[in-house]
Amino acid sequence: MNVFSLLAPLIILEAVLAIVALIAWFKTDETNGPRWLWLVIILLIQIIGPILFFIFGRRQQ
Repeated sequence: MNVFSLLAPLIILEAVLAIVALIAWFKTDETNGPRWLWLVIILLIQIIGPILFFIFGRRQQ
């Protein structure tokens, strides 16, 4: 079995999560902590970074 066929779903999932998290980050005025730090976390920590942003980064209103 081809390695790419096994990794393709994970790559697509990571890309979709990162894009959705970046859109949410852009639209969010206030976050828990510095906004620039959340941007770095979203971009540099694969799969976990966007999930952390959705759980801890956004302020509840």
